[in-house]
Amino acid sequence: MKTKLITSAFYAIIGSLYSQNQNIIIAERDTLRIEIEKLGNEINSDFDDYAPVITADGEYMYFTSRRPLTAKEIKRNRTSDERIYEAIWNYQTESWYEATALGKELNAPGRNISNVAISNDGYQMLIYQDNRFGIGNIYETILAGNRWSSPTELSINSENHESSASISPDGRTIYFVSDRKGGEGKRDIWKATKDAKGNWGKPENLGSNINTKYDEEAVYIHPDGKTLYFSSKGHNSIGGYDVFKSELVDGTWSKPVNLGEPINTSEDEIFYVLSADGRTAYYTTSREGGVRNIYQIRFTPIDKAYQVTSKGPKLTVLKGVVSDKETGFPLGASIEVTDNEKNEVIATYNANSSTGKYLVSLPAGKNYGINVSAEGYLFSSYSFDLTIDSLSVYNEVRKDVEMEKLKVGTRVVLRNIFFDYDKANLRNESISELNKLKRILETNPTVKVEIGGHTDSRGSEEYNIRLSKDRAHAVVNFLIENGISKDRLTYKGYGKSQPIATNETPEGRQENRRVEFRILSN
Repeated sequence: MKTKLITSAFYAIIGSLYSQNQNIIIAERDTLRIEIEKLGNEINSDFDDYAPVITADGEYMYFTSRRPLTAKEIKRNRTSDERIYEAIWNYQTESWYEATALGKELNAPGRNISNVAISNDGYQMLIYQDNRFGIGNIYETILAGNRWSSPTELSINSENHESSASISPDGRTIYFVSDRKGGEGKRDIWKATKDAKGNWGKPENLGSNINTKYDEEAVYIHPDGKTLYFSSKGHNSIGGYDVFKSELVDGTWSKPVNLGEPINTSEDEIFYVLSADGRTAYYTTSREGGVRNIYQIRFTPIDKAYQVTSKGPKLTVLKGVVSDKETGFPLGASIEVTDNEKNEVIATYNANSSTGKYLVSLPAGKNYGINVSAEGYLFSSYSFDLTIDSLSVYNEVRKDVEMEKLKVGTRVVLRNIFFDYDKANLRNESISELNKLKRILETNPTVKVEIGGHTDSRGSEEYNIRLSKDRAHAVVNFLIENGISKDRLTYKGYGKSQPIATNETPEGRQENRRVEFRILSN
């Protein structure tokens, strides 16, 4: 590994110390170029700044600072209690806007309040709050519109000290650090899983493969759902806390790997987080001595093939805005993610009620169904088959969703209805989508619908009409068998007569091979 220090004036082999803020540490390791740089005054201050957390797309950063905030603190230029700050990424300048402190609903006066985790979509934050006796616990707050809710204490807490945590991409597992009894050392990493009713189960220690007799701290689960980063004084660290990485393989965490120099030093390196695309990381270190600051690490592939190798993150980030199709106004909506093969809902997200923005993290390896629903609107559905090798790398997909109100003439494509080739038998992966259609008909008992089948342009007209009709009939039969009156249902095969995309590409033909329903009366 080659390492060198670059300033505006010269190139030099890195020494043991560097002090100029504009300095960048650059190293080359295998197929990666690594650049480490202290963030500027938009983020850092002359006081302790630490614990950065980011949304999966890297648009928002939250961190903790002890800089003076009140008039009295500023006048005396003295360290304050811990407070949470927010910074937003400026895509035009490729830098952070100046960070601002969050409101008093989170930054309660006279208390030490620190952020410890943010969900991938940025709408759920875990914070640390002390009890004035130095014993702190983990609390949850939810972003509703533009306001964070009052923090509520999580049931995972004990009478001991819980200091940091991280949320899995599906929101069903929390990893956290505690010095409670039953661990391998003083501070250990634990996990708890949420049950079907939304309650956290009994915490489990991650065991001796991760935890040591020394302290572990600052756990972080990557948006791919299988890569764990944490800091430890054990595992033969270079000095103090070092950052380590472990991967979940067949249900077992691999032996932690030290991220090595120049990321780790003889100082404490802690609170490491990595963007979903694996290109940018942030962490806290006091490598300049004394004050803790937030640093950025950029990973740039030297080999262009890096993106399609096993070394890169394997997930898709789906993001966009949900809005009313007629007015364009943003909508708060529920976004349900289903494992199509198991017909199992694996995560539920929300679009922000003020902005309509949503973000969903989809780790590779599953065939996903995405269902977007809002009260008074017909649902919209999409499918993402990430079992396909070519899609099992990092992708960021923009998908704005325009919701249609339930009224006569409205059509909705059922994108998660699946048939085998040349057959009209519903595949098992279709059940979740069909149940959603059934629920709409149950909650709107006067609505009558037509189920229409459509094909691409290949094949004879007679063949396409027959196949599309049989497939529409199969959907109607499912609904009747599940309690929907046949008087409310009609079906028709349109064959290739109503394309919604080009028939000149495989992707276009796939869109044209569809089943949709149309509201006949309300």
